[in-house]
Amino acid sequence: MSDADVVIIESGGANLASLHHALLRLGARSRVSADPAVIAAAPRLLLPGVGAAADAMSRLRGHGLADLIRTLRQPLLGICLGMQLLYEHSEEGDTPGLGLLAGEVRRIPPAPGRPVPHMGWNTCRPLQGDPLFNGIGAADYFYFVHSYAAAVTDCCRASVDYGEAWCAVARRDNYCGVQFHPERSGRAGARLLRNFLES
Repeated sequence: MSDADVVIIESGGANLASLHHALLRLGARSRVSADPAVIAAAPRLLLPGVGAAADAMSRLRGHGLADLIRTLRQPLLGICLGMQLLYEHSEEGDTPGLGLLAGEVRRIPPAPGRPVPHMGWNTCRPLQGDPLFNGIGAADYFYFVHSYAAAVTDCCRASVDYGEAWCAVARRDNYCGVQFHPERSGRAGARLLRNFLES
C-alpha cells in the first residue's frame, strides 16, 4: 500500500527526480513505483514519460500495468509521452497505446522555422474549461519537448500552435494528460500540479 499523496508510475522516464522535487515544493509526498498493488491503492497517479512510445508500453506491459491502468478510477495525469500513451495508437514505432483517449499520436511535420522536436516555451489556447487550468491564463507559458503529438479532438481541453494546432491538454473522466512538462514550467506548471493535487 502507499502512504504517498501521489504515486509516480515507473515507465522508464528520465524526469522522475524533477517531478518528485516539483511535488515536494508543493508539500506533496510522492513515490515511484511499478508495483500494481501500490498503484491501485494510490489516491492520485502521475504517468510520466521520456523516450520512445514502444519502449514505454513494453515496460508497462512487462510490469502488468497496462491492463491495470485501464481500470483505475482515481485521478491520473499523463505527462508528455505519458499523455501520448493514453491514446489508442502512436505512429512512433507503430505502437498501440492504452486506448483511454480516442485518436492517434502523429509525428509533427518539420518546416522552415519549425524544427522537430518542438522544444521551448509556448502558450496554450483553452478550448474547454478544465480544473487543471484554474488560475492559469492564456498568456501563461509552458515548456514543451516532443516530436509527436495528438490532433485536436473532442477530448482536447487546450491546444498549442506549432505549425498547426496540436492537443496540449486532454481529458476523459479521471484520465487527463498534458503534452508539456509542468515540472519544468515555472509558476504556471506549479499551479497546474497543485490543481491536480486538489482534484
